[in-house]
Amino acid sequence: MRPTLLVKYAVSYILIIVIALFIFNTYGLGRIRKSLTVQRLNVLQNEASVISEAYVNSYYSGNVPLTNVVAQLKTIDILANARIWIVSKDRYITFDSRSSMSLGTQLTEDFLAADSNEYVQVNNLINDPMLSVVYPVYNNWVLSGYIVLLSPVSEIDKASIYYANTINICFLLVAFVLFIFLLFLYLISIVPLKRTIAAARQYADGHFNYKSKITDTHDEFYDLSTTIEYMAGELQKNEDYQHKFISNISHDFRSPLTSIKGYTEAMLDGTIPPEMHEKYLNTINFEIERLTKLTSGILDLNNFDSNSIRLDITDFDINSIIKKTAEVFEGSCLKKRITLRLTFSGTVSMVRADQGRIQQVLYNLLDNAIKFSHHDSFIDISVKEKNNKYFVSVKDHGSGIPKESIGKIFDRFYKSDSSRGKDKKGTGLGLSIVKEIINMHGENINVVSTEGVGTEFTFSIAKAPEAEEED
Repeated sequence: MRPTLLVKYAVSYILIIVIALFIFNTYGLGRIRKSLTVQRLNVLQNEASVISEAYVNSYYSGNVPLTNVVAQLKTIDILANARIWIVSKDRYITFDSRSSMSLGTQLTEDFLAADSNEYVQVNNLINDPMLSVVYPVYNNWVLSGYIVLLSPVSEIDKASIYYANTINICFLLVAFVLFIFLLFLYLISIVPLKRTIAAARQYADGHFNYKSKITDTHDEFYDLSTTIEYMAGELQKNEDYQHKFISNISHDFRSPLTSIKGYTEAMLDGTIPPEMHEKYLNTINFEIERLTKLTSGILDLNNFDSNSIRLDITDFDINSIIKKTAEVFEGSCLKKRITLRLTFSGTVSMVRADQGRIQQVLYNLLDNAIKFSHHDSFIDISVKEKNNKYFVSVKDHGSGIPKESIGKIFDRFYKSDSSRGKDKKGTGLGLSIVKEIINMHGENINVVSTEGVGTEFTFSIAKAPEAEEED
């Protein structure tokens, strides 16, 4: 089983505590014991100096008998917790503040040669490890004897353990506070992360309406949650689009294919007599053109989605492109007695864009305008210059677009209910393609429409640099 973040946090926390305690109670405890030992030896050295100056010098000089300073030395023993030896210059113990059994014992030269010793043991006198300080006493620059102070090592050990335990307790309190902090960190990080993971799994299973329940914070986890929810919403839109796409494709392909199949079979089996073939072949040709147009539109939109279309940017005269496009619809305009009125801001309007794609935009807009215009009406196409851009407008005086449909007209396969009867050959892709082309140029397209009055589409297009310099 893969370890979770909670397990990793817990293991890391325990390892840190154990390693820290181990290091402190080994290396740290040794450092404390070493420091306390040095401090104790310094204290003993100072006490030996005081004893020498205050008492033992007078004894060795013969001014004061040893019996007169015994009480003072035993008092110092109690106060300093240090055993005191007075040693003659020939290394014999002449005074012991704690036992008379050691009197007359001769100490070794090595013992007295050292100023201080750590963990010394003197056979037959001291069995437990002791700290020792040897302080030589001189009288008239001549060695008279020694003062030896002894302090049990066990006192150092007790003090070391006491300090170590105190620090251990403080460390455990810090560890408890750290545990509370980690618990808090778990609540503000792992819990939201688990909720986000649960939400992602729900979205992966297709439950796009699931809410991640991260609403009590506004940090990065909240941003992540809202981003995933947004992604889920987009996936739902994409899924809805796919269903709608398949439904529309099925409908738009089935209808002409059914007509083609029916008319073809009727001609083959003789249901339609030969003299009527031309009429129905024209109908079949009409349906084939509709299928071709639909297929071409789908391929264009697929290329837009995959970013496989590259614009061929050139400088050209938008006025001439509008005139050429208008000529294409001369026949359609004659049938409905529609007049095209062209208005240009100048004789030449040089723009920088993909000429073929802009012509496609103009074709789709003009095709729509003619399709939904009334008979004996006008269509106005104008080019206006403003802020180093040209704005191209295609305005009809037809049925207009209902208010509830304005926001959807650029959606793929969308056809407003009012247009279905008139748009026999339409695919619902023309305005989607127009929108994609204008967006690829980094420009905008807007629509203004009043039902029963007409519709006006206006898109912007960049002005050619040469034209700007001429201005």
